[in-house]
Amino acid sequence: MVALRGWPSFPEELPAFTPGTASPEPRELFLEWLTEAGEHVLAPHAVTLSTVDADGAPDARVVILKDVGPGGWAVATSSESPKGLQLRKDPRAALTFFWPGRGRQVRLRGPVSPAAPEVSAEDFLARPPASRVEAFIGHQSQVLRDPAELDTAAAETERWVAENPGVAPETWTRYLVDPDEVEFWQASHDRRHVRLRYRKADGEWVRERLWP
Repeated sequence: MVALRGWPSFPEELPAFTPGTASPEPRELFLEWLTEAGEHVLAPHAVTLSTVDADGAPDARVVILKDVGPGGWAVATSSESPKGLQLRKDPRAALTFFWPGRGRQVRLRGPVSPAAPEVSAEDFLARPPASRVEAFIGHQSQVLRDPAELDTAAAETERWVAENPGVAPETWTRYLVDPDEVEFWQASHDRRHVRLRYRKADGEWVRERLWP
């Protein structure tokens, strides 16, 4: 375990971040950082989605960002999946993006709402064939007692999806996280990390520098 302290966290050269010149609202800055990360790291659109379960305990998993628009940051899953059920009971979530190759992190949290059914269906039909098959198989996070059952279900579902290419599950849902806080974090080798928080107050965004 001693080796943990010896592993490098970030590359020698890190991008600059000047909060004073940042855009007045977080979405524009996020898209700038996302685009920049896409030029340097794998899966820049991977994000940790954190929710709360029925007992009030935190739960988290990595998903893919689908879009960023006026309605918020979009992710998608079945409404019957563990995360879908958790969002039904407590429609709040946090998203965490981490791009170690750039020494950057973005954290946001806020209320969650489902998109219109036609938007969710469009999202599903844009998925690769294997992803659509996986969604129709269902049983996400349930105990798999025999791997052969998965092979059989996948084969049957693959045939069905091929015969019904324009059908989306009614449970497939695109969720929109409409943040009331968004924080941008830029690492610095001298540990004086630069943190800029956008906080919504009376419908307007307030920008605040935070101590490292």
